[in-house]
Amino acid sequence: MEILSIPIEKVKGVGAKRASALKDVEILTLGDLLYYRPRRYLDRTQVLPMARAPIGQEVTLIGQVRQTRFIPGPRPRFVMVVADETDDITCTFFQGGRYLQRNFAVDDELAISGKVDLFQGRRQMVHPEYEFILGEERLHTGVVVPLYTTSADMKERGLRSRGFRRLISGALDAFAEQIEDDLPASLRQRLGLEELGASLRQVHFPASLAEAERARQRLAFGELFTFQLRLARRKKNREQADGIAFAPSEKLVPALWDSLPFAPTRAQRRVGAEIAAQMQRPQVMNRLVQGDVGSGKTLVGLSAMLMAVENGYQAAMMAPTEILAEQHFFNIQALVAPLGLTVVFLKGGQRKVLREELLTAIASGAAHIAVGTHALIQEQVQFARLGLAVIDEQHRFGVVQRGVLYKKGAKPDLLVMTATPIPRTLALTLYGELDVSVIDELPPKRKPIRTALRGRERRPAIFEFAGDQVRQGRQVYVVYPLIEESEKADYKSAVEAYDELRHGPLAEFAVALLHGRMAAEEKTAVMEDFKQNRVQVLVCTTVVEVGVDVPNATVMIIEHAERFGLAQLHQLRGRVGRGGEQSFCILISYAHAGAELADSRERLQTMERTQDGFEIAEKDLQLRGPGEFLGVRQAGMPAFKAADLVADGDLLQSARAEAMRIVASE
Repeated sequence: MEILSIPIEKVKGVGAKRASALKDVEILTLGDLLYYRPRRYLDRTQVLPMARAPIGQEVTLIGQVRQTRFIPGPRPRFVMVVADETDDITCTFFQGGRYLQRNFAVDDELAISGKVDLFQGRRQMVHPEYEFILGEERLHTGVVVPLYTTSADMKERGLRSRGFRRLISGALDAFAEQIEDDLPASLRQRLGLEELGASLRQVHFPASLAEAERARQRLAFGELFTFQLRLARRKKNREQADGIAFAPSEKLVPALWDSLPFAPTRAQRRVGAEIAAQMQRPQVMNRLVQGDVGSGKTLVGLSAMLMAVENGYQAAMMAPTEILAEQHFFNIQALVAPLGLTVVFLKGGQRKVLREELLTAIASGAAHIAVGTHALIQEQVQFARLGLAVIDEQHRFGVVQRGVLYKKGAKPDLLVMTATPIPRTLALTLYGELDVSVIDELPPKRKPIRTALRGRERRPAIFEFAGDQVRQGRQVYVVYPLIEESEKADYKSAVEAYDELRHGPLAEFAVALLHGRMAAEEKTAVMEDFKQNRVQVLVCTTVVEVGVDVPNATVMIIEHAERFGLAQLHQLRGRVGRGGEQSFCILISYAHAGAELADSRERLQTMERTQDGFEIAEKDLQLRGPGEFLGVRQAGMPAFKAADLVADGDLLQSARAEAMRIVASE
């Protein structure tokens, strides 16, 4: 499809100034122009007799010019009377009067579209769209008219809706038949799909609104198919590449499961078996494990690491924050120390002597498992024999960072894990080349977390309730969206709230502050105090969003809950409910009346209604779109121009199936 790569300056009607204006809306090539879809359409296909034109509605009329005149004065205007056999209507233009006076002549036949008003008892249209019936192809009236988002600079360059439609129409006339279609002809024929050039014309100038949507779906399918084909080929290449064929674990993994003071869930055992089976194959494993908050992904990941270690290899686990990485280190160390294994913890800012000892242990193979943050992918870190790389909360890392850890070994298996449930359409797009396992079961003794949405007026009662919970021996999180007070924000910061709470409603308890700007040692000390119940109330930002495990904490209070996304709220709620006691999540909304209140209420009521992370994720995707859901540029999401991952789930499934079928036959 090289023709779509033609620079926009080469398209007829686009000079240097127009090209500069088009670049403001990211139109750099012919393809960008033709895929710049209308934001909506006006259906002007119904032409009415003038006598039946309803007042206050937008209509299309056809008639002949009966009279024209220019009226000078403080507010000069051009007035034209257009009539058909049933009545006439006055068209008034307050701009371009002299030009229009020269442009129209009596007896010209016109199609006019606009809103009908009454002025001095006569029907009138102000600034209607118009076309000469015999003078040009119908683009603006009597048809389904595309409306585009245009910038101020585009309008100054003659690219208002009318001029922009002409530009696209001319480009289609010049190039549509030359556009090569990425979809194989046999596939188009079997699925009944139009050629790409025809679909591009129909999406801009459809005969009906239904045709416009069919054309959009055709373009969307093409985008999704092309992307899925690339993923399918990448997956096939990986599956054909030589990797490590691990032998089944006969000692370490059974010993781990037997040592647990609880029975793993069926889902944990099933996913553990899926991973073990794939690790035994001679191809490189590339698997994603999804599991809701508290479902036990770490234990499943550890069993995979032990399988690698039993085969004489090392394993590494990388986490996005020091708090989470350190928690993984302590948990893993406690579980594997009885098995005689060595685990090391690598993070930034460690003393030079200690760091050199850790690097030596990793390089010599004395360290069986290395746990750490981004520090694991620094150049100085060299593994003796890395067989498995595990990445937790992997969407926090970029594609490059994941690749650097992978390259620390010779084709090691890769296991990525996330506690952020990902809707199926996003999973197939972001992780289409990965095998996916889902831990869809929580430990049986977990009690559902009682979730309540409250207004700011209930705040005193909420903190009184929190105090009662602390008096019963429990602990409390209070989460805020900011670290410090902002002049632009009307909501409390964590620092301000910390001072207020420890001198106010929670003054009788030990209250601590935790946020991302604190030094690593200070954050570790605060979290350790909280874990040991030396601190009863932790005032914090979303630094506790992922992985922090304090079973004695039973209350999560989230101030200004309307400022958080649903997935983030779900993660925060998952910090409580990890012990045997009843836990509570209280969402305090400060949303004002109007659209903000309605939007936040819809989102937050979802949190009240369900604790199903996948249902919450689907809702979050619908409300925010994929762009905000995961931070798509970081996560590797393609920038689709026609496809809508919220609405086009069925198209995505179909495109994936066709891509897999084609790759299987290659």
